[in-house]
Amino acid sequence: MIPSLAHELEREEDRLLRETVRQFAEEKLRPYAEEIDREDRFPREIFREMAELGLTGLMIPEAYGGAGEDLLQTVIAFEELARVSPAVTLSLLAHTVLAGAPIARWGTEEQKTRILPRLARGEWIGGTAYTEPNAGSDAAAIQMRAEREGDTWVLNGSKMFITNGSIARVLVVYARTDPEAGHRGISAFLVELPREGFSASRDFEKMGMRGSPTSALYFDDVRVPADALLGELNRGFYMVMAEFNVERIAISAISVGILRETLEWMLEHASVRKQFGKPIGAFQLIQEKIAQTYADLELARTYLYLAARTYTPDRDLRLASATIKLFAPQVATLRALDGIQVLGGYGYTREYPLERLARDAKLNEIGSGTTEMMKRVIARHLLRSWGLTELDG
Repeated sequence: MIPSLAHELEREEDRLLRETVRQFAEEKLRPYAEEIDREDRFPREIFREMAELGLTGLMIPEAYGGAGEDLLQTVIAFEELARVSPAVTLSLLAHTVLAGAPIARWGTEEQKTRILPRLARGEWIGGTAYTEPNAGSDAAAIQMRAEREGDTWVLNGSKMFITNGSIARVLVVYARTDPEAGHRGISAFLVELPREGFSASRDFEKMGMRGSPTSALYFDDVRVPADALLGELNRGFYMVMAEFNVERIAISAISVGILRETLEWMLEHASVRKQFGKPIGAFQLIQEKIAQTYADLELARTYLYLAARTYTPDRDLRLASATIKLFAPQVATLRALDGIQVLGGYGYTREYPLERLARDAKLNEIGSGTTEMMKRVIARHLLRSWGLTELDG
């Protein structure tokens, strides 16, 4: 076990969860991680086993069959899984954090009773559909429409880069319900699938996170009942902004898992690989890479745990979530590349997981808000607190 001050923030139940998830990841997930990446295949059998362990019920209240809405436990579970397969962890995040959590927070009792137990048991796979071809960082620019016709809503438009989009049984879909109201005219809907008029593209061939399906979604006069509205009418933009607090913290746990796995491979290789008659760990430049990786891991994990432990649905964590989302993904990418350098030719082959981890790490600098957007969020928050009101955008 690598020493960490972050463990001081854990409770006994957190440590028990960590050991359980770590054992699952090593015994059930690691033997297939490389195959999942190579074949770009979503492992439904492993998803079912995660459900048996209760992991598909993370961020879902116990009253609906879930594991509870404890963000620190969710972060710990994601970290342990991401050491082995960031891709599988990403799909689990979309299922729990992006689908289960908003339904638990804003759903009606009927919606929660009907959907959440199925998500918690892993019977249904969930996801969320917000991003569009021309609406990524500019979240208010979505064009998909939802129009009320009698006792139904009719959805028309498309979504882009949707995790779990091609395998989801239920999606939280955001659409414009008041075309003239800007960001105040967006609403959220629960779309249970399959449904006439809905289709998904072939999954994109991605650089990394292979095995976590990502696709474009098309809605052509897709009808959902009036009670499919999630939360209040025209409040969808504010809902998704609130969910960013959770999503950015959760996805940073994947980056922390990548950092941990990278450091462990560095330490193992530097201890046994010999050059010029001594282990390469004896050389100062190798020590520098190990030290920097540990420092980045320790800073990222401790801040991540603190943010997760202090989270409550009503607390404004925009600054904290943007800060960890800015830091952890960047250093995960950089240190994964350093890990390849330490392993040399071995690290560049697919016989070792570091090249896969480096490919997987990069996505977290893009998804859930780009690195550039996180800098904007942080700077604007601080400048406003300092009294500056004349800001662009």
